[in-house]
Amino acid sequence: MHDLDRIIRRGRRNDRLFNVLGATLAVVCLTVLGVLVAQLLIAGIPRIDWQFLTSFPSRKAARAGALSAWVGSLLVMLITASTAIPLGIAAGIYLEEYARKNWFTNLIEINIANLAGVPSIIYGLMALGLLVYQFRLGQSILTAGLTLGFLILPVVIVATRESLRAIPQYMREAAYALGATRLQVVRHHLLPYSAGGIATGVIIAMSRAIGETAPLVTIGALTYIAFLPPAPFSPLPAGPDGASPGMYGPFAWIMSPFTVLPIQMFAWVSRPSSPGNDFAPNAAAAGVILIVFTLGLNAAAIFVRQRVRRRVKW
Repeated sequence: MHDLDRIIRRGRRNDRLFNVLGATLAVVCLTVLGVLVAQLLIAGIPRIDWQFLTSFPSRKAARAGALSAWVGSLLVMLITASTAIPLGIAAGIYLEEYARKNWFTNLIEINIANLAGVPSIIYGLMALGLLVYQFRLGQSILTAGLTLGFLILPVVIVATRESLRAIPQYMREAAYALGATRLQVVRHHLLPYSAGGIATGVIIAMSRAIGETAPLVTIGALTYIAFLPPAPFSPLPAGPDGASPGMYGPFAWIMSPFTVLPIQMFAWVSRPSSPGNDFAPNAAAAGVILIVFTLGLNAAAIFVRQRVRRRVKW
């Protein structure tokens, strides 16, 4: 009896020590993160104004802006979302609900799990050889979007499968018992119930992609761009006679050269600073804009999740 009481007291003491240690580490990590974010905000917010948001990069820090960088980030994320999200969700649904459980599907699952942990620069090297040299897409917004799409595709697939697995099996069995087909079960039951989890996984993957630099540098992203991609159906530059030869197509912008916020930040940080021409506040301001984009994506995930939870009742 005494031995049992001693074991219980020792276990409770270990639990208290573990709780204290965990809380201490959490406070330390959050404090360091808070200090870094506070320094970034203090240095960057005073630099953010309308001129900074609507100006192109310049050799003069006071006149330099992030227009081409944040527009490039949005366009690259548009291509990434348009490719990775539908393919990832479809692949996750197929593997979880349609594919037979055999050695081939097990091999696919293992490779998907491995791909989720591959360093991002490997995707850049793959895109350089496949998209730039083999398919000759060049250093374009399309290449960048597809590269980041490849990067987050395994994450979207895993998030979709885990969300579908969280749905109790009796939901499927009840729908089948009422005569629903597999497609109807997926469309009318599984996807609505799993939409919150899928959306959260997708936004987390997009938040990772928006801050990636290594794969984009590998495929040849530019650090200095003083123009924007052509708008759909905008007029082409005038010829020697002054007449416009026509207009751009609706998707001409996807083949335009690009830069993104992380690369622009790297370019500004790498520049030598001098009195009256310090690019560090510009880099901090670009970091603040990137944080705002990331928080916006996470806010969208929270909104979608809460909206789905209110509409779906178990």
